[in-house]
Amino acid sequence: MKFDQSVRVAVVTGGHSFNVVEFHDLFGQLSGIQAYIQHMDDFATSSLRVRNNYDVILFYTMLLDGPTDDGLEWYQGKPKSVLEDLGQTDQGIFILHHSILAYRNWPIWGEIVGFDDLTHDVAMNQEISVQVTSPRHPITSGLSDWQMADETYDMKIPLPDSEILLTTDHPKSMKVLAWVRRYQKSRVFCFQSGHDSQAWQNQNFVTVLQRGIQWCAKKI
Repeated sequence: MKFDQSVRVAVVTGGHSFNVVEFHDLFGQLSGIQAYIQHMDDFATSSLRVRNNYDVILFYTMLLDGPTDDGLEWYQGKPKSVLEDLGQTDQGIFILHHSILAYRNWPIWGEIVGFDDLTHDVAMNQEISVQVTSPRHPITSGLSDWQMADETYDMKIPLPDSEILLTTDHPKSMKVLAWVRRYQKSRVFCFQSGHDSQAWQNQNFVTVLQRGIQWCAKKI
């Protein structure tokens, strides 16, 4: 019997640098969530039993090519096969910030994130007005519109089978900032925000991050 009711989330990184201390602090403050931050190599070498023990897989990767199982070092595992297992159970999938742009030529990733074209432009240190588009959704319930500084992507909006939660009218940003969808048996939450501590220190961002994990895990 499990007595620990915390949501267990694998936070998978790789392909992009970040402030390690501040990133760990971000997840460490989330009540009721046990985050296991790991590189994609570690996740891809974990057994199926270990991977299935997580309630949610949160990706913070920006691995643009592949994925592949071929020609890799022993410590890199079989990332393509591991990623192809996503959606086989009701384990939640959370796509955070630059992970939306990962595996740009792999159709399966496009199905997960809800894009058929990942062409984009980037603008750093933008002041963004965030609008709550779906105030009744558990992730955004009770939140009001807010301002925060973050990196923006100017790209298409997600495919129509996505439910839009947050938007912005910033001229250098895609219109949609957060959306939910399904991939096979999994709930999927995509959140474009979250480049660095400018966003991580915003309480509304933290609330959406925490609730997004809980929603993916079917706790809310």
